[in-house]
Amino acid sequence: MEMEESGDSFSSFSDPNNAVEIIYRAAADYRKALDKEEEGTHNPSNTKMNSNWKPQTKDSQWRMDKWIHRQFGKMQFVASRTLESYTWVERRLEIRHEKNGSLRLHFIPYPSPGHMIPLCDIARLFSSRGHHVTILTTPSNAHTLHKFISHRLRLHTVHFPSRQLGLPDGVENLAAVNNVEDSVKVHEAAMLLRGPMERFLERNPPDCIVADFFFPWVHDVATKLRIPRLVFNGFSLFAVCAMHSIYANPIESYSNSDPNVVRDLPHRITLNATPPTVLIDSTKPLLEMELKSHGIIVNNFAELDGEEYIQHYEKTTGHKAWHVGPVSLICRTAEEKTERGQESVVSAHKCLSWLNSKRANSVLYICFGSINQFSDKQLYEIACAVEASGCDFVWVVPEKKGKENESEEEKAKWMPKGFEKRNMTKGMIIRGWAPQVLILGHLSVGAFLTHCGWNSTVEAVSAGVPMIMWPVHDEQFYNEKLISEVHGIGVEVGAEEWNFIGFVVKKKVVGRESIEKAVRKLMDGGDEAEKIRQRARELGKKARAAVEEGGSSHKNLTSLIDELKRLRDSSS
Repeated sequence: MEMEESGDSFSSFSDPNNAVEIIYRAAADYRKALDKEEEGTHNPSNTKMNSNWKPQTKDSQWRMDKWIHRQFGKMQFVASRTLESYTWVERRLEIRHEKNGSLRLHFIPYPSPGHMIPLCDIARLFSSRGHHVTILTTPSNAHTLHKFISHRLRLHTVHFPSRQLGLPDGVENLAAVNNVEDSVKVHEAAMLLRGPMERFLERNPPDCIVADFFFPWVHDVATKLRIPRLVFNGFSLFAVCAMHSIYANPIESYSNSDPNVVRDLPHRITLNATPPTVLIDSTKPLLEMELKSHGIIVNNFAELDGEEYIQHYEKTTGHKAWHVGPVSLICRTAEEKTERGQESVVSAHKCLSWLNSKRANSVLYICFGSINQFSDKQLYEIACAVEASGCDFVWVVPEKKGKENESEEEKAKWMPKGFEKRNMTKGMIIRGWAPQVLILGHLSVGAFLTHCGWNSTVEAVSAGVPMIMWPVHDEQFYNEKLISEVHGIGVEVGAEEWNFIGFVVKKKVVGRESIEKAVRKLMDGGDEAEKIRQRARELGKKARAAVEEGGSSHKNLTSLIDELKRLRDSSS
């Protein structure tokens, strides 16, 4: 029997004070019930939530555990840490987990969608195996996360110093800004989280800390606490290998040879542009610091990065990489896929209804990530190319979020006159966040025009969707080569401008002819397109098999958990 929620108890969480009182009372009742049970005086009663409630069986006790976590998931970021009784219950649950050999892990994600979402998916993977997981974050990010993380996960929030850096209250994530200056402020504010997070870690030492590589200070804390630290950087291992190769072979040492050839890799890789010096200088110390950790967790599966690159990485660095992805596949239902990340500006129903009206492989999905900004002139070229290709399309344009009612004069700056009217049935334009995993998983989607951000890339691979690659910044030019040259599941637009960050105004405009040519190469059919599509489908099957029981990523997660348990037990 499921726990019932009485009408006067859990009707609303809109009043935090009322919620506090309600759950405080429920937690106190639960505490008394457990005390009586342990004293051997427990007598069965009904499971309706009232002042006389007591767990009937271990099953109802488990359901109460689940229920109490679910209620706090709804308002934890508001007031949970003020509840003494709930803290007691949580600790009692932790003790029960520890008796079963479960781990206590603390996760520290970086406040950017490309880092935060996959790391929290990884946290969900550990939680799904019965381990006790806490995510350290900030109030605004907690509000985003609580919608799609499991009730088993805890969120511990610390104040984000927005005002200290001159940002408005609530701006706590790179997705909330749209220029270089504010993105720098968000990063600097994130670096100031060390103090409160470090104090929490010292007061609540876990068995392991899993932190983004943007927080190198976690190394010092883990060393002090004598616990292992795992690092998440959000990259493919292929990209990490390429970066380490470039560090070992500086561009200035190439003399007359091609500076875009990446040396000493299992494949001959020639990049379409030279990595910016500022990117090399900023990532090198972070990747070197992560080598001092117990290993890196990779949102990928071994078959995509390739065993040769796993062996190359471990041989050249002496470091361990744990492939546990694609982590987006933890989302099974349409609701989970829609709620993952920020709030979508379009409903799952609307997306699916529109996609259901299209033929298989007929839709081009266009999205360049959450922190990439294109000029109106570049958007205009994309619109012209898509219309000329004749494809049905879903086009995500975060640059135009909140501008649904812009004037015709403003629209004319980034799309041809009459574009929306002519493509009313052929296209869907989404001005803001879109449920990408849901869209990519639909049978009507035949190709993905992408910036090659790693999350987008591995999500497309998981869905078996071939890509049209247009890298823009960070490690995306490496990802492009993994997809096009190593696996042959995509075509290149031919982008040659490599930026350090997505908010930078691009100097070059990729013309409509190049875009249309790449789109037609996949969407117009033909033998080459079919071969690319077939390879993508096969790799998609391998991705899904990797996370199932017996798959490579499933086994890797099991091995990692066993390793962490061994380290915990050997130090106790």
